[in-house]
Amino acid sequence: MTDDREQLPEPTKLTASKQRWAREGRFLTGQPSRPEAERLPPGQHLVRDWPVLDLGRHPSIARDEWKLLILGAVQNPVVWDWATLMRQPQSRKISDIHCVTSWSRYDNAWEGVATRDLLDIVMPRGEARFVILHGHDGYTTNLPLEDFAAEDAILAHSWQDRPLSKEHGGPVRLIMPHLYFWKSAKWLQRIDFAATDEPGFWEVNGYHNRGDPWREQRYSGD
Repeated sequence: MTDDREQLPEPTKLTASKQRWAREGRFLTGQPSRPEAERLPPGQHLVRDWPVLDLGRHPSIARDEWKLLILGAVQNPVVWDWATLMRQPQSRKISDIHCVTSWSRYDNAWEGVATRDLLDIVMPRGEARFVILHGHDGYTTNLPLEDFAAEDAILAHSWQDRPLSKEHGGPVRLIMPHLYFWKSAKWLQRIDFAATDEPGFWEVNGYHNRGDPWREQRYSGD
């Protein structure tokens, strides 16, 4: 796979702090979780606002210039522009989100294209086992195919009945509610289906390769 990403910016203060948290194991509680009875994962606290966290770059992508490449181990690789995205089956999903920095937000309403509908269109080949996500800011993250195909996963263009704002990853970002929110790549530019795993930015900087908040999989080794 060729790497045509732009060079990442110098680490921001938050990025450096998150790398330090990974080394220190910050926010780990060691407490068992009971997802069948409790809504808030261990070590999390509830917020009403939606904090903005990223690598320090907020790319501006106009809708008439936006494109999404879906490539790799699929039978039907596609390139979607905005009009093509909006012609796909549209879904509305309501979900909670959980950030590794310890905040959670309940009842977020998303609109966009469900990942299961995307999978029906591109049809991953038999060797496809992983999904690698690329953002316009140079960010990458990785997912097992079965996580990408989760029932509530969605390529979202709207939040709370409004277009997704730039600071939160608009025009389109992935929403993966059952994993820590760093897996929900912002400013989505490319989706690669692959036979082998390719850890992304945070996964090679001390964070867990999967990131299940109910198992408190914050950092590598957890």
